[in-house]
Amino acid sequence: MLKRMHISKWIIGALCIVPVIILVILSLSQQWVYPLVLPQKFTTEAWIYIFKGNNKIAQGIFTSTGIALAVATLATGMGFFSSRVIAYHRFKKQLLLLAYLPFVLSPVIFAVCIKYYFIRLGLAGTFTGVVLAQLIIAFPYSIIFFTSFWNHRMLQYQMLVNTLGGTQKQAFKKVILPMAKPMLIVGFFQCFLISWFEYGLTLVIGFGKVQSLTIKVFQYLTEANIFYASLSCCLLILPPILLLWVNKK
Repeated sequence: MLKRMHISKWIIGALCIVPVIILVILSLSQQWVYPLVLPQKFTTEAWIYIFKGNNKIAQGIFTSTGIALAVATLATGMGFFSSRVIAYHRFKKQLLLLAYLPFVLSPVIFAVCIKYYFIRLGLAGTFTGVVLAQLIIAFPYSIIFFTSFWNHRMLQYQMLVNTLGGTQKQAFKKVILPMAKPMLIVGFFQCFLISWFEYGLTLVIGFGKVQSLTIKVFQYLTEANIFYASLSCCLLILPPILLLWVNKK
């Protein structure tokens, strides 16, 4: 039984690692034709291209990072405080049900439904518009994520601080915030990744003007440029890998 589990772990590990290895090989290739097992020529040209001025991939990295940081910061902050109100509300179940509504439709269909309003507000095709559009997904997720934190035990801690003469501000700063710190970090990273990998909302609301890294991947695939597409994919999966490594440490 243990041997089977050990073999299963190796198989799952291989299934996860092999695609990444193929992406790295493709990003370092210049020509790879059938039926050759390995590329005919290896080059670091694509990777060097990132560090050249005014290149589209570097711009995509900065755009994606900026959007993801903005969305993660806003969604985490608003979701944390909003979830407290919902957790102790008498209509908690109904309000949480509303938080699940944005996930009923696929991001592309959802983006098409709200596109008209973004055009009327002058937010379509702008950085701010994409951030707000992604918040419609990330904010409800953040509420759902943090609701479990505001349980009966947490309420008792706040009441204890008040009983001992502490203020609401002191209760939040000295008790709630330190206890919530690990969950806030995880919530921030998860909202960051939701935004980082978002394609449908960015494409529709961004009108193709907001060139995030996910947009660049599909553009290169459309152009049949598998080498630059692979490079973009390598950069796209880098944050999750780093976060997994940090979490393991």
